[in-house]
Amino acid sequence: MSQYILRRFLQMIPTVLIITVAVFWMLKLAPGDPLDLLLAGNPDISAEHVEHIKKLYGYDRPIYEQYGRWLWHVVQGNLFYSRIYHRPVLSIIPDRLLNTLVLTGSSLLLSLLVAIPIGVYTALRQYSLLDYLFSFLSFFGIAMPVFWFGLILILLLSVQLKLLPPGGHYSLEQDVGVFTVLRYSIMPVIVLSLFSMASWMRYMRSGMLEVIHEDYVRTARAKGLAEGRVVVRHALKNALIPMVTLIALSIPGLISGAVLTETIFSWPGMGRLIYDSLINNDFNIAMAVFLIFAFLVALFNLAADILYAFIDPRVVYT
Repeated sequence: MSQYILRRFLQMIPTVLIITVAVFWMLKLAPGDPLDLLLAGNPDISAEHVEHIKKLYGYDRPIYEQYGRWLWHVVQGNLFYSRIYHRPVLSIIPDRLLNTLVLTGSSLLLSLLVAIPIGVYTALRQYSLLDYLFSFLSFFGIAMPVFWFGLILILLLSVQLKLLPPGGHYSLEQDVGVFTVLRYSIMPVIVLSLFSMASWMRYMRSGMLEVIHEDYVRTARAKGLAEGRVVVRHALKNALIPMVTLIALSIPGLISGAVLTETIFSWPGMGRLIYDSLINNDFNIAMAVFLIFAFLVALFNLAADILYAFIDPRVVYT
């Protein structure tokens, strides 16, 4: 197992590098070069000064040399300097990353706690009234756009009922209670978890419907085992195996969904950070965030493969 994990971890490195090459190339081709913005803001700057800046930051070099220079600095722990925040990028990332991990982690947990029990229940009570109700709600959640649902919650819970703050975030340096944390987190977590919760509910229902008609489930019932034990120990355990892959593949969706969610609710996370960096052409922050996102996605996929061994003992890693 340890050799497999090490091998898979080493395989992550070229994957992340390929992603960074693609993103670096696309950002370099995008309109709004930082040097152009500098010239637009300083029309009286001399041509000699422009050439000096190009040489200083390597803008006069081919794009592959610029990428090599950027990668060499990243390996050394230097993510350069933010043009819009006027701070080293490495000093901005930790707090933003923590906020995003709290948001996505809470959304992931909420989706699992809601989708799995409801999926199991609707499979065991197929064609019941609650089955039809939850099916309608799941299709509604899949079809509802994230930004539209977020605006509806803000209008309802903040503007009309005044129960929750419309956006923002408590400071990590403040001594706040659990209630304050919950008030700021409820709406962003619900919005971010809506699509995954709805889709996982349907997948869980389908998986359980396939498993409960298998021979080993009928055998367990014929032996006189309690229905709850049959469902949990035999049916649910096997129905969760394909869900592991689904959840791992949904992590990129949660991360990309965080960009919209954090923008709507002014949540100071990585999603809002990358949105601001792209709007303001802060190349260094954008590349740093894409690098971290690529690494997290690859890491979650590795974690999914490892979880297979604990859920299904038939899986053997070589």
